[in-house]
Amino acid sequence: MTVPQMIVLAIILAAMALFMWGKWRHDIIAMGALLACVFTGLVPGAEAFAGFGHPAVVTVACVLVLSYGLQITGAVNFLAERVLPDSAGPGVSIMAITTLGALLSGFMNNVGALALLMPVGLQIAERNDMPPGKVLMPLAFGSILGGTTTLIGTPPNLIISGFRSQAGLGSFAMFDFTPVGATTAFFGVLFIGLIGWRLVPERKQTGSESFETGAYLSEVRVSEGSPVVGKRVREVEDMLDEADAQVLGMVRGDMHFSAPSQTLLLRVNDILVIEAEPEGLSSSLSKLKLKLEEALTPEEAEETARKKREICERYKQSCPPHLEGENGEDSGEKKKKKKRVEDFVVREMVPAPGSNIEGLSATDLRLRTRFGVNLLAISRKGYRSIRRLRTTPIHAGDVLLMQGTPEALSDFASQYDCLPLAARDIRVPRKGEVFAASIVMAFSVGLAAFGIFPAAVAFAAGALAMVVLRIVPLRSVYTAVDWPVVILLAAMLPVAGAMASTGAADLLARFLLGTMAQGHAVAALVVILASTMLLTDFMNNAATAAVMAPISLSVAMQLGVNPDTFLMAVAIGASCAFLTPIGHQNNTLILGPGGFSFGDYWRMGLPTDILVLLTATPMLLLVWPLY
Repeated sequence: MTVPQMIVLAIILAAMALFMWGKWRHDIIAMGALLACVFTGLVPGAEAFAGFGHPAVVTVACVLVLSYGLQITGAVNFLAERVLPDSAGPGVSIMAITTLGALLSGFMNNVGALALLMPVGLQIAERNDMPPGKVLMPLAFGSILGGTTTLIGTPPNLIISGFRSQAGLGSFAMFDFTPVGATTAFFGVLFIGLIGWRLVPERKQTGSESFETGAYLSEVRVSEGSPVVGKRVREVEDMLDEADAQVLGMVRGDMHFSAPSQTLLLRVNDILVIEAEPEGLSSSLSKLKLKLEEALTPEEAEETARKKREICERYKQSCPPHLEGENGEDSGEKKKKKKRVEDFVVREMVPAPGSNIEGLSATDLRLRTRFGVNLLAISRKGYRSIRRLRTTPIHAGDVLLMQGTPEALSDFASQYDCLPLAARDIRVPRKGEVFAASIVMAFSVGLAAFGIFPAAVAFAAGALAMVVLRIVPLRSVYTAVDWPVVILLAAMLPVAGAMASTGAADLLARFLLGTMAQGHAVAALVVILASTMLLTDFMNNAATAAVMAPISLSVAMQLGVNPDTFLMAVAIGASCAFLTPIGHQNNTLILGPGGFSFGDYWRMGLPTDILVLLTATPMLLLVWPLY
């Protein structure tokens, strides 16, 4: 093993370990790996950022803009209303929504497809008196499978196509992935709709008025006149038992009690950290006359709005509509007359994976000052913390209980990419917008599919058309792009190139061939596919594709077989992350709303993985023969 090979393997192993650790964002790790390759001389400095101009990266960014156009015009909702059954049983409903998610994911970002269909899935669960996870996990898996069907369905497909082009073999066409991907998705969705959803663990035993999100961790203040004043913690816990709630901690002044003594007497202004279901939380507050620590009053909300208007006027900025008065009059007096307690709503939201809220707390966000909203509670399945709620970092998959006016909550959700877990009000598009957005997407796909223009050019033209036709507002073009994914792709492409140029990929390929495949081509194909599927369960799928692409190409070259067979195996394997909540963004997105824990995914995920392996292998050999 040469020194460059040892260096690049060390960098790759370190990056993989950090990917699996999950402490830092994937784009930060990828950029660190790229710079490490530059500093060690494996990637020339002049070529360090060539990946940002790579067609695969440009295509991903433009497809995200096109997907956003389909979302905001209500095109997906228009389709869902006409395709999904209104009164079918659970099996038919799950099959229908999973199929729709798979179809949409072939032509738009699969995270966006899931986000749009999640509220519909929750309605299906409520209508059939089912735990929400029974619908959400099949929907997530279906949208993941759908991404394997086209070039633009998922970033790994674009990475594989780009790597093939770099190797001098040309790029894959728009529907080169369809025969294998569509067959795999068909059998996967069929299994999920008939059998798979029954394997999803139940996290709710009986029907309820809302879906199960797991217990909330909330802070409540002991107010004057509360029946708990002067009582011992043990007595309060007995009173909370009826509501299925419990005390996890207490704050008194500057003192924090992680496990308050059962004999400790409660005083006015003590803060209790309690764990309760949504219904139990409400009954506990009412019965014991406790007050949510972070509850917002109308006066406080109006004061926040007043301050925001002053800032807007001071810096000559336009105010959000809900802060402005009508006919130029100051809205302060008007809202003071109209503001009532019922103007405030409580909504449950979940941060999307990669949201810029991740790792921040309510204190960091200054929710009350900036938005006039409050974080009342956090539901984090499988994890509990007794630190102060306002200083608890928010993670992807958490369910946040937020309070404020509908306008303020929408403002917050839009800025921090949070999805409300209820039927959402889609903005009313201008006449013809749904049709125009669909035509633009279809036209872009057609240009790429028939080879009239390269995919990057075709989808860049589509993104530009979305802006020119005012389907996507100009201010939203850059917010529609998932920049962490773009940076991850751009950074990992040169790192993958360094693996190939140093011979490290050949070294790993010889190891796989000699120890696991024993020199047999079909066995090697199965090993590559299975290894990629296992790796993507713990790493980002785009990073997995970038790491495995040079290895698979080297295996094919050493065996003297068709390299496309192995590259397609990596494309399929990198997209099929079904065993963990961290393998794919869609799995993370349903973690909190479904009430899942880390070990819940493999029950349906493992059979799905086995089915993919059994389906994809013969299809790869049939569509992309080895010889």
